Parts: sequence; C-alpha cells; structure tokens
Amino acid sequence: MGRDKALLPWPPPAAGQASGETFLSAAIRSLSRTTEFVVVVVGKNEAALAPIVYAHGASLVVNPDPSRGQFSSLQVGLREVLNHGRDAAMVTLVDRPPANSATIQTLHDAFGAADQNTWAVVPEFSGKHGHPYLVGREMIEAFLRVPATSVARDIEHQHQQHIQYVRVEDPLVALNINTPEDYAALLTR
Repeated sequence: MGRDKALLPWPPPAAGQASGETFLSAAIRSLSRTTEFVVVVVGKNEAALAPIVYAHGASLVVNPDPSRGQFSSLQVGLREVLNHGRDAAMVTLVDRPPANSATIQTLHDAFGAADQNTWAVVPEFSGKHGHPYLVGREMIEAFLRVPATSVARDIEHQHQQHIQYVRVEDPLVALNINTPEDYAALLTR
C-alpha cells in the first residue's frame, strides 16, 4: 500500500473535506457497539496508532515481533482477551472498512444462539468468507496451540465442523484493501 492501511480515511471524505476517521477508528467504533472492550494489536506502528486507539476508548497491546506475521498478532490479541477473563472474541483486520452494524449484530446473535459444538461464527458474502468473525474458547485455544507463523485459515479448516457460516448482505466482509488501486476502487463504490 505504501502507507499504514489502518490510517486510510474512512468513510470516504466528501470532496474538498478531510474525513477525520480512519479504517482503525471506524472499526473500533463499529465493534464497540456489541463488545465489552476492543483490543488493537500494534507493532512498529504503535506511535502512529496509539492516539487513535485511546481516543476511541480501545485498549492497545504490542506484538513484540510482528515480523513473525499476521497470525502472531492474532495470537497476541487473543491472549489479551483471555487475560481479561473473556472466553470469546470478535476478530477483524484493519486492512478493510468495517462491516455494517446489521452484519455485526447478525454475527453476534448467531454466536449467542449457537450450540456448544460451534467454535466460531464466520460471515459469508457471495461465497466468500470474511471478517469480522467470532471465536469461542475452543477456537481461541486452537489458535494459541500452533506456531506463531501459522495461517488462521488453515487452523479454521482443520476445525471446519465447528464453524458456522452466516450469510450476510454486506460486501465489506469479504473485501481486502492491499494496494492504492484497491483503495481507489473502494472509494468509487
């Protein structure tokens, strides 16, 4: 991308105006509506993200070695959730705009109604799985048992029988913004 995706303006600013919001601040605001607390995992970008995290009422935890990859940050965040005495977490990435409120509520409700055999609830849009997703204690422990260089999707597939996919009408759940062109395309939607 050439810059920190967490700091990309969101929602798109009106012509000639600054947004004041970012992918990060919008995600915190979105998740705060249905969760008890929000934890943001940072790496070398701590100085740039900390003011946004704290201004929006979230907590911050530092991944001491982000060079191990994205999964290591997931593990850091999930350990923090357990340290707060919680047995479930809603997980999202910062390289996308947040899902809409109805989607988050749908996922929250589905997780609350799921049986004990369901370890995770994952949104699905047009056949693609995405974020945010909810994980219970069993999936958290499965994520924490593997090496920090693992891939979350691989761990999820190993426990496919414990995942409930929930169809949603929200294209943002399956969207990744990895390049300036991706972001420009998002802004023209």
